[in-house]
Amino acid sequence: MLSITSQYLARYRHLTAGDRAEALLPVTGAQRRFVLVRSLDPAGRPDVVPMFFAFPPGTVDVERLRSSARRLAARHTALRSRPAVVRGTPVLVAGGPEVPVTRPAAVPGERPADTLRRALAAWDPHGPPLRLFLVRDAGGREDDVLAVVLDHAVCDGRSLARIVEELGAAYAESADAGDPAPEEAEAELSVYREAVLLQLAAEERADTPEAAAYWADRLRAVREQAPPPRPERVPDGTLPSGSAEARLPAHDGTVPFPELLDACRAAARALYGPGGVVPLGYPWGGRPTGAEPVVGCFLNTVVFPAATGHGPAPEVTADAWWDDLDRADAPFDAVVSAARSAGSGWTGRLDGLLTVDDDRRSPPLRLGGVEGREIHIDGRTVRGPFAVSVTQGAELRVRMVWDRAVLDDDTANEAFDALAGALRPPGRAVD
Repeated sequence: MLSITSQYLARYRHLTAGDRAEALLPVTGAQRRFVLVRSLDPAGRPDVVPMFFAFPPGTVDVERLRSSARRLAARHTALRSRPAVVRGTPVLVAGGPEVPVTRPAAVPGERPADTLRRALAAWDPHGPPLRLFLVRDAGGREDDVLAVVLDHAVCDGRSLARIVEELGAAYAESADAGDPAPEEAEAELSVYREAVLLQLAAEERADTPEAAAYWADRLRAVREQAPPPRPERVPDGTLPSGSAEARLPAHDGTVPFPELLDACRAAARALYGPGGVVPLGYPWGGRPTGAEPVVGCFLNTVVFPAATGHGPAPEVTADAWWDDLDRADAPFDAVVSAARSAGSGWTGRLDGLLTVDDDRRSPPLRLGGVEGREIHIDGRTVRGPFAVSVTQGAELRVRMVWDRAVLDDDTANEAFDALAGALRPPGRAVD
């Protein structure tokens, strides 16, 4: 029997055997996960990745920003391609470099953060994958806030720093700089397609009966533990999500990833109680050998079965994690299928998500020589019950957001305390 990856490649090749071959691009297993997540959402909402930058009032030239964003998208196939399902086959549909720069109108008395929350809540899943929103404070008392927002199905976290850097470089170019020549855009499209096909070839090699047997055994006991979302859980007048943040003393070097997983296990225990095995996800991976460094989505989502009992010793978590990494190229949908074949009732939804970044790899956005200050805007609708982000650097910055329709604030804050406590060096307080 053909593997899931082999079946996908066969369908894609059949779909593109005719005249539409140039317009339809293949997607990786990671991108298929976003299509799966979207299909499980009753409203069909996509995952979006926003970055927010505060600039002094009046700094940003909207027309210059618009032309800069267009040139950026014209140079990268992923930024001008829209996710779609054609005859049951997930693909990207290549198009022109359309990047809207919107200035959402504020309700009287509304702060820029509130205006941007409303704008992102109204995101049209059928629109361009890259969009910019600029909100100016009418009273001039606050900074202007620029949101650079991407559909997650076209871009993983590894590409974000490059997008920020290249947007700033495009803004610094001459005002009459044009889009790349048609032959340059066509060449980049071919390079992008080849990079994705190399990734799919790596996934096809990893999508083996042996890997399926491993994940079936590893995830046999996994069950979704989060309660179903209920809008009535969100108190009137409150935002749809809550958040908490802590700044912890930096460890020597960086915190080993298994320790971060165990900290998330402590949070899951506080949220869902002891005795379960919770599906937590984290992005992992790299580009296959020979692939060009294109902007796109290449990080697979690996599943960590977080047992919420007292848990194994740290070295046991580390050993199991290294074993997982040996099979980390197995695509997410194949892993879900393997778990279900072993009797798990897991549908593929994740009860938590962990992402890790290094602040040395996050360049600032510079527009016209002015450096934007990256900020967080909390209270947006979030995908999944809770998500943890850890930024390593001179200090350890830990953030957790949660869906208030799923988790109440008191329980979530207890979970965050457990998370931060597990990461805090002995004898040191949380800031």
